[in-house]
Amino acid sequence: MKKLLAVLLVGLLVLTGCSSNNGGETPEEPSGNLVIYGLDGGYGREGWEAVVAAFEEEFGIEVELKLEKNIAEILRPKLQADEAPDVVYLAVGSEGGVTDTLIAEEALVNINDLLDMKVPGEDVTVKEKVIPGFFDSNRVRPLADGNLYLTPHFYSPLGLFYNKSLFADKGWELPNTWDEFFALADKAKAEGIATFTYPTAGYFDGFFSSLLNSLVGPEVYNKLMAYDLDAWKTDEVKAAFELVGKIAEYTHENTVAQANGEGFQKNQLLVMENEALFVPNGTWLPGEMAGALEDGLEGNVDPNFAWGLAPIPASDLGDKYSSTFTEEAFIPAGAKNVDNAKLFLSFMYTDKAAKLFYDNGGAVQPIVGSDSIIPKDDDNQIYYGIYNDGVKSNTVGFAAAEKVEGVVLGDVLYENVNAVVNGDKTVDAWYAEVLDAIAKFN
Repeated sequence: MKKLLAVLLVGLLVLTGCSSNNGGETPEEPSGNLVIYGLDGGYGREGWEAVVAAFEEEFGIEVELKLEKNIAEILRPKLQADEAPDVVYLAVGSEGGVTDTLIAEEALVNINDLLDMKVPGEDVTVKEKVIPGFFDSNRVRPLADGNLYLTPHFYSPLGLFYNKSLFADKGWELPNTWDEFFALADKAKAEGIATFTYPTAGYFDGFFSSLLNSLVGPEVYNKLMAYDLDAWKTDEVKAAFELVGKIAEYTHENTVAQANGEGFQKNQLLVMENEALFVPNGTWLPGEMAGALEDGLEGNVDPNFAWGLAPIPASDLGDKYSSTFTEEAFIPAGAKNVDNAKLFLSFMYTDKAAKLFYDNGGAVQPIVGSDSIIPKDDDNQIYYGIYNDGVKSNTVGFAAAEKVEGVVLGDVLYENVNAVVNGDKTVDAWYAEVLDAIAKFN
């Protein structure tokens, strides 16, 4: 491993010293080749193949595309042999740990200048084309220097799923603030309907991330995700824990008992049965539940049921947030065609590439107006349009860090929600445990 890291760091120094800067413009006469390695994942190969073909046709650059399900195993010896590809598509946290290792060893190319490059064939920069918030997260700015090292792709919005028909029948409005949320909770309670449920406590990663962003703002949120203990000790952060504690009072009584691998779909079903108003989840939920019902999951589903997706309510700062999962791409140290790599990364944000990705695998790029590439009769219009009305995005996850023996931060931060909901643990005790866990990363 030391040999790998030494090679990578030398490559980084070389690139820092002599790679060219596009000065915010697309190269007029690109030349040479481009090598792309990536994961053959859930979205398949077809989208990538179509986008690469379009890129080759437009710029005359020959591209070698290698997508494999075990790409981490293939990449590692390539990097050791100083044969780094020019672009790598492999998300932070992926199996094999290659991306996380390169981040920890600062062996990625700084791509700050990509933000000011023109999206090829369009009169906008990359920064202007991408939905606000996606370039601010610690997933793409993982180091203390705050520079951009990865690009976000293929997002999946998270939020509060609900039954649109129930809200229409009752004449209820979606809550814009937490005061409105709890006023609605009291109305629902009077009619025997719980306000909240969740599949498993692990689903609080997206919900809690949005909540923290809304209470402290993205700058402090990034400090939280970088294990800044002082940031975790603020009143605003404590307020997030207290809000969850109050939501627990309106959570369906069966939630904790079913919040496991066998019962989580029953918790999701509560919304379809009008037993609960909201469930935090992602865009895969409608398809998952349709399949579960076909496979024999039994429930008294509202015959007029229709999925809706809402952001969490705004705090006093006034912003509403919807978390999102993303995948990432980057230029590794040692890449031999850095300019072409940046050109390709910018090309991935074109309307042409976005449509090719969606039409050939269903991946959605995080670009402004991304819902416009989705057919009008496609349910994804509902979910991917969540950012159209000023709702801000935030990504989920802590910054890369060395493991601390005996500490599983996700368990301390999220799994404890079950104990709070069923009354086995107080909010203060939960908060104290989180502070203790964060302190161990310092």
